[in-house]
Amino acid sequence: MSRLFGKSKINGMELSNRFVRSATWEGMAAEDGACTPQLMKLMTDLAEGGVGLIISSHAYVRADGQAGPWQLGVYKDEFIDGYRQATRAVQEHGGRIVLQISHAGFFANPKLIGQTPVALSDVEGFSKSPRKVMSEQEIRDIVEAFGQAARRAMEADFDGVQIHAAHGYLLSQSLSPAFNKREDAYGGGLENRARFLLEVLREVRSAVGSDFPVLVKMNSEDCLEGGLTLDDSVQIGAKLQEGGIDAIELSGGTIISGKLSPSRSGITSVEKEAYFQEAAKIFKKKIAIPLILVGGNRSFQLAERLVSDGYADYVSMSRPFIREPGLIKRWASGDLRRATCLSDNKCLGPARTGQGIQCVVEKEEKMQK
Repeated sequence: MSRLFGKSKINGMELSNRFVRSATWEGMAAEDGACTPQLMKLMTDLAEGGVGLIISSHAYVRADGQAGPWQLGVYKDEFIDGYRQATRAVQEHGGRIVLQISHAGFFANPKLIGQTPVALSDVEGFSKSPRKVMSEQEIRDIVEAFGQAARRAMEADFDGVQIHAAHGYLLSQSLSPAFNKREDAYGGGLENRARFLLEVLREVRSAVGSDFPVLVKMNSEDCLEGGLTLDDSVQIGAKLQEGGIDAIELSGGTIISGKLSPSRSGITSVEKEAYFQEAAKIFKKKIAIPLILVGGNRSFQLAERLVSDGYADYVSMSRPFIREPGLIKRWASGDLRRATCLSDNKCLGPARTGQGIQCVVEKEEKMQK
């Protein structure tokens, strides 16, 4: 049997295989961020389809941290019961589910939050509307919000939490010299730029205890001029390990990185897959904790090589599961054909109109039958 289908654990969380559903914005939450039956069904379908670990889309930890419409929120206790129904449904189908907690910071949507978005620095060139530079106390307030969000996740019976520090959202902004121009304790050198994230990790760990899995998603690099580099990223990964993080999911790019964004199009061959694998190889030399690799993974054979050759401990995918929630069950049955995802990003279109994320190609093919 392939090692990919062997059981493993992340801080006591037992997983049935080494496949992870990476977070993606589903556009299926209620307008206030609450979990919905539509979203619960999507998560259950993934569990039934054999995904070892499901990571939710980014749930904003404070009302001013919302990035887009119909985005999950975890900023108030009233959401806990709704989440608990979803987590138990996933677990009843043999799955494990982690809540990704986030704050959009600079990229919060001013129309949705009804105020000026907060930022580490009011840098030019990334937005036409103003940003409010946070004081040190306001940073500490958001640190506390992350801790409260993690507590809610634990009370809602999630199997763990993932701190979102990738793709240009607030904690990613803090790490990046392109966004973080501060001259106080939270800006300047790497030590200061990492302070915000490490304080969030400590606050989250304090809220949930040592036995609750706490993961992080971070960039290998920003793919932006003047942004986070791989050298700095590796050092931050080592600091996170020292701080008690249980696993790192490695990604790259930001929502404004163009063709080098996290969700790249045109992944038409194995050579174009796993576009952060070389960065992962460097990370694995510096850290001992589990590494989850995302970014263009489409083939079972490549996934097997990534794990067997020590590039990563887990293989993470997002868009392939939109078209094929049962992909892992298919591979486990012996049908090892490449994922049918076309990597055209058309699945985001329906989500932007309130229909929820879905494979447009798959829908059209079903209508033609």
